[in-house]
Amino acid sequence: MNRSTSIVGGLVALVALAGHAWGQCSTQQACETAKEQPAQARLASYAVAADDVVSVAAGAGTFTTLLAAAEAAGLVDALRSTGPITVFAPTDEAFAKLPAGTVESLLRPENRSTLAGILTYHVVPGAVPASRVARMSGATTLNGQRVEFTRTADGVRVDGATVIAADVEASNGLIHVIDRVILPADGTIVAVAAKAGTFGTLLAAAKAAGLADALAGEGPFTVLAPTDEAFAKLPAGTVESLLKPENRNTLASILKYHVIPGRVYAAQALSLGAASTLQGNEVVFDLANGTLVVDGARVVRTDIDASNGVIHVIDAVILPQ
Repeated sequence: MNRSTSIVGGLVALVALAGHAWGQCSTQQACETAKEQPAQARLASYAVAADDVVSVAAGAGTFTTLLAAAEAAGLVDALRSTGPITVFAPTDEAFAKLPAGTVESLLRPENRSTLAGILTYHVVPGAVPASRVARMSGATTLNGQRVEFTRTADGVRVDGATVIAADVEASNGLIHVIDRVILPADGTIVAVAAKAGTFGTLLAAAKAAGLADALAGEGPFTVLAPTDEAFAKLPAGTVESLLKPENRNTLASILKYHVIPGRVYAAQALSLGAASTLQGNEVVFDLANGTLVVDGARVVRTDIDASNGVIHVIDAVILPQ
């Protein structure tokens, strides 16, 4: 079992356990007073005495939906760990902004895996303080997908959600409170490509090569996706020839050369320098005039998340040697 799984299991297990102590105060008046305090003030006061992330969240009194969701996700009996972790924690008001019926639907047993995916999308391994978040473009979550950080005049945003309280310390990590629930991509690589409307040739080729179902499978995969314009740059008649049944193996080999096992985001790709493909050979990443390139093809858009991987859009079809 890997460390990331242990971290999220520990977080959710502790969240659920904290639910038993939810709302406990020394007197009824103390409870009412706590409820009237702004969320940030309550978090700050609890952060001084709290031992862990969950104690802080439970003591704040504004994360009942988050706690209920954690329990409904079936992660209570998962692995326990001490972190560190960074949690982007939506308040009850944040959950209330979701379309009517969304929370109730997610809490149903048949949607447990979807709910777990959403919760883990709010957790980043390691302690990432606001000072680092402000300098980062994003971070990979325990869900596997990447959240994006942006800076505005009003502060830092995480996938469009505003951080309304930052750097709430706990013994096993940090909490950044956000005003919206952030949602991971729920479409597969094939679905995302189809929706974009610029990958008709790639999708037709994947179907002809018998790879469409694989790219819609569990993954994860990193796809270097040539656009329709990229395929049009090939010599006249090349695509038509490759789509013939007798050339299926050749087509499959070319397409597999565009697929890397696992999620490889742009920053990681540049750091690696090269990566092995499903075809067996390596593709080489580099910078050309400040732009990421792979085997000479320019990456025109990076880090498009899908439920089963990530897509980088390229402007040319790359061919194995």
